[in-house]
Amino acid sequence: MASYVVNTKEQREKMLAEAGIDEQSFYASIPQDVKLQRPLNLPKGKSELEVLRHMKHLASLNTVYDVVLRGAGSESHFIPAVVRQLSAREEFVTAYTPYQAELSQGILQSIFEYQSSICAITGMDACNASVYDGASAVAEAVNMTGDRKRTVALLPKSIHPETLETVKTYTQWLPITVKEVEIKDGKVDVESLKSLLTQETACLVLQQPNYFGILEDVEGLAKLAHEAGAKVIVSANPMTLGVLKTPREQGADIAVGEAQPLGLPMSFGGPYLGYMATTTDMVRRLPGRIVGQTKDLDGKRAFVLTLQAREQHIRREKASSSICSNQAHCALTAGMYLAAMGPQGLKDVATHCTSKAHYLFNQLSTLGFKLRYDSSFFHEFVTDGPLSSHKVEDVLSSHGILSGLPLDETGILWCVTETSTKNDLDRVVSILKEVLA
Repeated sequence: MASYVVNTKEQREKMLAEAGIDEQSFYASIPQDVKLQRPLNLPKGKSELEVLRHMKHLASLNTVYDVVLRGAGSESHFIPAVVRQLSAREEFVTAYTPYQAELSQGILQSIFEYQSSICAITGMDACNASVYDGASAVAEAVNMTGDRKRTVALLPKSIHPETLETVKTYTQWLPITVKEVEIKDGKVDVESLKSLLTQETACLVLQQPNYFGILEDVEGLAKLAHEAGAKVIVSANPMTLGVLKTPREQGADIAVGEAQPLGLPMSFGGPYLGYMATTTDMVRRLPGRIVGQTKDLDGKRAFVLTLQAREQHIRREKASSSICSNQAHCALTAGMYLAAMGPQGLKDVATHCTSKAHYLFNQLSTLGFKLRYDSSFFHEFVTDGPLSSHKVEDVLSSHGILSGLPLDETGILWCVTETSTKNDLDRVVSILKEVLA
């Protein structure tokens, strides 16, 4: 496989000559006040060995944790080598928007396979070619549900706070009013929801599990929303879909979420991947790109872009979204992860996550840590304990362990995935026990 090499100075000059322009006129549209008026004053060049040593030094300044027990929207999961290897192939990394179907069958097929996989785990009929992240997926879904009569979106305070802020940002100039549903014991307060459901309600957003790791009664809440004529948007952690009912089975009209757990590293918070899927009834309001399968003139399997409801493809006044990127490489990676793991693999990972999370809580409870919310949880949970949250964070960090996320003085949001072993969790408990002693 070849490596990516930039164009040489001679190649650039040849292209400019072919276009009939010089380098100065090529940049003529850039305002003078933003151009650098002095030389870059770059340091003297270094050898490959010197650069490698410098990069290793910079890398050594990072803190790399042996054990990661923090989630809250970004989770540490094992990524099979086959996913990393295949997704790094040059034809995938350098591929761009597949506007010309006859030249883009490979990338179109990869998107189609991703869409098919998301539909399989969500139970939905159609999926788009993804959006920026889970938060923007929720916001785009909210935008799908509104009309002239129904202009209110209900979002519980149990969803991720950054998702709530993103939806508010999206809707500030749209004819959509965001109202927050109160929570009780960490879950949606049914009475608060009932009081807010009216003929003006366009949708109800539910996160499963919610921000505190608790499993909501999605089916019961969805039934209440549907009785009021509202649509239901379920933001589901895709890892749960290996063992829990699909969003559609729980009553969702639109399934969205953050697909980072599907083969994407935590990195520094991105780039991530927002998945969106819906039923046939709402497919024409789905934003972004959708790849369809057809047959070519020879009767062979072929792929095309279809049903594009964004402003670049249809009349701007009829567009329902201005999403201008489909995070295609992230979607490709997620599709590869799902193909590599298969249904049983996804189920196994989900089982490991939830069983290890419950094991950690049971061990922490012997030290005096208690569940803040006495409800069923998947692989995240909030504890209040005999030590301050920041004390726990500092102590574990000194031992190469990233603790759960401190929520306040005593509250910690823990997240356990399949990457943590029993020995890792026992070590965490042993360290905290020693501090308490």
